[in-house]
Amino acid sequence: MDKQAIRQMVWDRLTEARQAAFPLPVHGRIPNFVGAAAAAARLRELPEWRRARAVKVNPDAPQHPVRLAAILDGKVLYMPTPRLRAGFLCLRPEWVPPGKERYATSIKGMAAFGREVVLEEVEPIDLVVAGSVAVDPLGGRIGKGEGYSDREYAILRELGHPEMPIVTTVHELQVLDRVPVDPHDIPVDIICTPERVIRTHTRYPRPQGIDWSRVTDGELQAMPPLRQLLERRLRPR
Repeated sequence: MDKQAIRQMVWDRLTEARQAAFPLPVHGRIPNFVGAAAAAARLRELPEWRRARAVKVNPDAPQHPVRLAAILDGKVLYMPTPRLRAGFLCLRPEWVPPGKERYATSIKGMAAFGREVVLEEVEPIDLVVAGSVAVDPLGGRIGKGEGYSDREYAILRELGHPEMPIVTTVHELQVLDRVPVDPHDIPVDIICTPERVIRTHTRYPRPQGIDWSRVTDGELQAMPPLRQLLERRLRPR
């Protein structure tokens, strides 16, 4: 079964089992699911999370509880803007008024309370949280098909950040026996569902930087971080 067929199957499963959550329909998205907060609670128990000072979390709905947890737990939160149209937003706990944590960690709230940062201002990231459509116990991961999580991780590596653990929160219906993996895909080290934590001990390689041969002119125009990195790469030393 190819990736798109797997996506369709997972979206259908969540919907038919009434485990899909707003925004609906989940088709075409990183699907929100019943129990997303419980999966985030399991993530908060991880030693990797407790040690982390700065985390990067995707902007999708099922990971909103993770972004909220980051601020409640005193972490610096980095969130890529949707489709990387405006780079990365940074939100620090001290910038959030008491009682506004839930709103501040929504997409609209991040734009209001967070600050856009240039790539060089992104401090060392200790843990990455990626949204997923499907995963497997070996660390294979399928996103919604647009490659943003893969690109975001590659951008951090291109900037010189060391390898970071990659965690995802998903519903049990999103955990499959095996999913296809391509060389540019990021694997996941830890899977948190509402019921359990899976440590994949993945052997899949992860991007060490941007594969510029796969970047189109259209992507350079649409994604300022890629353009900044290319300009930095071409700058005389």
